Amino acid sequence: MLEEIYIAGFGGQGALSTGQLLAQAGLLEGKCVSYVPIYGVEKRGGVANCGVTISDRQISSPIVTEPTVLVVMNNLSLLRFEHTVVPDGLILINSSLVDSPVQRSDARVVRIEANKEAEALGDGKVANNIILGALLSLTGVVTLEAVEKSLQKVLPKRHHKMIPVNVKALEKGAELAVAYKDSMKE
Repeated sequence: MLEEIYIAGFGGQGALSTGQLLAQAGLLEGKCVSYVPIYGVEKRGGVANCGVTISDRQISSPIVTEPTVLVVMNNLSLLRFEHTVVPDGLILINSSLVDSPVQRSDARVVRIEANKEAEALGDGKVANNIILGALLSLTGVVTLEAVEKSLQKVLPKRHHKMIPVNVKALEKGAELAVAYKDSMKE
């Protein structure tokens, strides 16, 4: 098993924390992991991307250049990175913020209204975990339980009161992905 995941967005959208959660969950499951954040100098609104590789064997390079999964949180990220996804890869889109069409016909595309779903849960800040829950359901790269445990390590202690809504967001994203998979069977 080898998943190379690239998560792209702007600062404040949770791209980096999504990558940290994936990496921590992979470590908890005893897998080989690399996590490489890429960000601008701005505190909010600048580039915030990361590459995460999770594998059952040693990783030769930590840099993700041809992701098997691309998560895009904004239009610019889709335009900039969709061509990098391997054929038959997965492009997971936050369709609450991304309205650009996908130009690729050789990749699976899943659109999740992450911000809308997060607002329905009562906290728009958990949109990234809606997407992460869908990613987990669609790929099986790590378990939902491992990501839930990782929240304790990744979130600062002052945000631990937010763990229950983050868990609900992960579960909602997984539920939405199951609905997507069921629609593909029809």
